[in-house]
Amino acid sequence: MRVSPATTNHSTSTLFTVVSSGCQVGSMPAVVQTQTVALNRLSELFKRLGSAGAKILSVTPVGEDLHPVAIAASAPAPEAKPKPVTQAPTPKKKAHADVPVNTYKPKNPFIGTVANNYSLLKDGAIGRVQHITFDLSAADPELNYLEGQSIGIIPEGEDAKGKPHKMRLYSIASTRHGDDMGDNTVSLCVRQLEYKNEAGEQIYGVCSTYLCDLEPGSKVKITGPVGKEMLLPDDEDANIIMLATGTGIAPMRTYIRRMFENRERETNGWTYKGKAWLFMGAPKTANLLYDEDFNSYQEKYPDNFRYTKAISREQQNTKGGRMYIQDRVLEHADEIFSMIENPKTYVYLCGLRGMEPGIDEAMTAAAEARGMDWAEMRPQLKKAHRWNVETY
Repeated sequence: MRVSPATTNHSTSTLFTVVSSGCQVGSMPAVVQTQTVALNRLSELFKRLGSAGAKILSVTPVGEDLHPVAIAASAPAPEAKPKPVTQAPTPKKKAHADVPVNTYKPKNPFIGTVANNYSLLKDGAIGRVQHITFDLSAADPELNYLEGQSIGIIPEGEDAKGKPHKMRLYSIASTRHGDDMGDNTVSLCVRQLEYKNEAGEQIYGVCSTYLCDLEPGSKVKITGPVGKEMLLPDDEDANIIMLATGTGIAPMRTYIRRMFENRERETNGWTYKGKAWLFMGAPKTANLLYDEDFNSYQEKYPDNFRYTKAISREQQNTKGGRMYIQDRVLEHADEIFSMIENPKTYVYLCGLRGMEPGIDEAMTAAAEARGMDWAEMRPQLKKAHRWNVETY
């Protein structure tokens, strides 16, 4: 909006009241905010509100009556008369109605074949993480899936009670076309679970160890796909913020490959134009998964992709402690929150459940600085499918 001429006769120290209508979240009404700033900061405020998609309703000097021009600007535009309906409107399609789910169930799994299985870690890394690809070409019906979904794996053998092992779910790490773009494979990113029990004995996860030890050619029971929580929006202009730790990078890899991998862009007919920002947490540089790919995408698409790392054992936060992903989020909280105010921004969290409280704390502080309540805003974002979480 153009500022009333009456405002141009004041010094830079004069204060002005700016009333704006914030972005609507889900079915909630738009939030109207009132902010007071000096004249020399008006331009900065206008730019920030504009980038967040907010509408400026009025600008008036503090202590003065509302100027007629400002009143006109703040008045709502007359509503257009509704056009007559000549036929019954088409019922709205249920969200994600076409998403494939449970093509194969635990009682009747598909038997896939291991195509390859290799380590994702560099020398000096902690633990064991494998990239495992399964051949799905024999599936009848086809096992189709979308980015953000999961599949189930039923490990061979029996548990301590002599019963078959139960199915475990793993986030898919390949796009719907597979790593080789052949439309007949699916890949997982699997960390071998290991811990010590109360007796001090080293314990290894049943299914994760089974998967990490698989040889090419091995047959594996696969179920799914499942999940609609982590699906990408169809909007090519959407902004995507991704927060991941460890193998929580799996769904993020699918999004990023779909956005920036050359063959994906050529095949999909979906050319990403928004801004994608990945926050990745790992204990050491050698533990950063798919790091070379992400660095390459950032170099090739600097206007669309941003990659921020939190390496806990090699970097320090502002308090001198270890750098975790929530510390990086706190560093960039204002910028992240400004993006979230844009209704075209979607956030995805995947990884360890322990990262959630720190991220909520950072978002709470950023919201308070804007006179907003994050505890109220987050469920609204979730309802609008703009705050998506898959943690363990």
